[in-house]
Amino acid sequence: MSDWLRALASLRERDAACVVVTIAAVKGSAPREAGTKMIVTADSIVGTIGGGHLEYKSIEFAREMLADDGAVPRRLHRFPLGAALGQCCGGVVTVLIEKAAPERDSWVASLIEHEAAGTACVMASVADGGATGKLVVDAEHVVGMLDDVALNNVAQSAARDMLASGERAPRLLVAPALDASGATAPLLLLEPVLPIDFRIVVFGAGHVGRALVAALSPLHAHIDWIDSRADEFPTLVPGNVAIEVADTPECVVDQSRAGTCFLVLTHSHDLDFALTERILRRADFSYLGLIGSTTKRNTFERRLEQRGVSAALRERITCPIGIPGITGKEPAEIAVAVAAQLLQLRATTASAARRSPRSALRRA
Repeated sequence: MSDWLRALASLRERDAACVVVTIAAVKGSAPREAGTKMIVTADSIVGTIGGGHLEYKSIEFAREMLADDGAVPRRLHRFPLGAALGQCCGGVVTVLIEKAAPERDSWVASLIEHEAAGTACVMASVADGGATGKLVVDAEHVVGMLDDVALNNVAQSAARDMLASGERAPRLLVAPALDASGATAPLLLLEPVLPIDFRIVVFGAGHVGRALVAALSPLHAHIDWIDSRADEFPTLVPGNVAIEVADTPECVVDQSRAGTCFLVLTHSHDLDFALTERILRRADFSYLGLIGSTTKRNTFERRLEQRGVSAALRERITCPIGIPGITGKEPAEIAVAVAAQLLQLRATTASAARRSPRSALRRA
C-alpha cells in the first residue's frame, strides 16, 4: 500500500482529521512530480512533496486549515519556486491542500479497496471553483458524488476516458462553467491510481537478502520474500513486503506475474541454479539477478546450455548483480548497487512506454 494511503487507513481507524497535500501540476523544474502526496495532521507528517520552503509553506497552510474549524476545506496554491520561495529549482508548482476526515470520506475506503484488489481507478477532485466533492471511478463503478450534477457527469466521463487511454499522469482539467453568470469555470484534478507494477521477488533471507529488502522496501514496489527457513525472516517487515516460507520455491516462479524482477540469492548453489533455469524458461521476466561472481555465471551458463537453454535467454542473466563500478561485497553495498540497477531498469522501461505508438497517440 502507498505510504500516504496507509496513513489515511490508520487515521480512518482512529477517526482522526488530517489534510492531504497534493502536487496537482508542475511546470519546469521542481523537486517532485505531479501526483506526489503528503499527509499532515496536527502533530505528524507522512511523506514529502520535496522539502524546502515549498513543503514548509504547504505544511503551514495545512495546519492552519486543521486549526480552523470554519476554514474553507480546500485551497489551491500556485508557487513560483524561485520568485516566491527562493528555491533554486525555478519551476512553478501548483499544490492542492484539502481537509479530510478518513473515517467519513467514502473515497478513502474505496481507494484502499482498489489497491488491495489491484484494480485501476481515477480519483476526481474539485480543485477550484464553487462545487465540492470527490469521486473514485473505475471501469464499472463510481464512489462518491460532486455536488453539481453537470460537473459530476463531466468528471465521470473524463475519468473513464483516462482509464481507457491508459494515461498515467495526473492532470488539471478546466470544466465547463456551471452557469452563464460569468463565474470562473471549475477546475478538476484527475489522478490515476494504478496497481503497483514494480514487482520484485527475492529468493533468500540471508544477510544479502535482508539488506536488499531493507533497501528496496521504501520504493513504490511490491516485494515477495521467499525462503524455506522461517527463522531467517525478521519479526516485522514493511507493509509492501510479503513473506513466504516455501519448501518448493520454484513454484513461486510459476505463480509470479509477467514483468517481475527476480533476485536469486539463496544459501544453496543447487537451488540458485534450479531457480535460475525455472525463471529463464518462462522468459517473460523483466530482470533476473543472480548473486555471485563471473565464475559462477560461467559455470551456470555451461550447465544451462547443456540443458537446452538458448544463448539469448542466458544473456539475460545479471551476474554479478548491481550497477557497474560498485565492487564492495558488504551486504549493504550490494543492496544499494542492486536497488540502483532496478531503478535504472524501471526508468528505462517507463521511458520506452512513453515513446510507444500508443503513448504517442494519447499525447496527440
